Amino acid sequence: MRKLALMLALCASTAAAEQTSNGKGAILRALDKTSGTTIDLSIPNGQVASIGPLKIVLNECRYPQGNPSGDAYAEMEVSETGRAGTVFSGWMIASAPALNAMEHQRYDIWVMRCITS
Repeated sequence: MRKLALMLALCASTAAAEQTSNGKGAILRALDKTSGTTIDLSIPNGQVASIGPLKIVLNECRYPQGNPSGDAYAEMEVSETGRAGTVFSGWMIASAPALNAMEHQRYDIWVMRCITS
């Protein structure tokens, strides 16, 4: 856990040094581990999307200024119907989804890129 906190702090300090732009939303990819199918979800900032029993709230998506296809990172909350609390809450980085991964028995979700237009 300490290693994760250290890596997140490093990413945050690197992001602070790098100028970023806010996207209008994010493209997330979801994997159903039971069926092996994937689906891409386009979610505007502040909106909600669902996959199975999961509800995904996208708060913000950022990318390197001047490089919309660059390394995106999104702040989101994922909750599950019938389960108290959140399954995931925090920042997820496109180039390092395992750094702060969502732990769920059936679904994986990760950031692909920000929506810029």
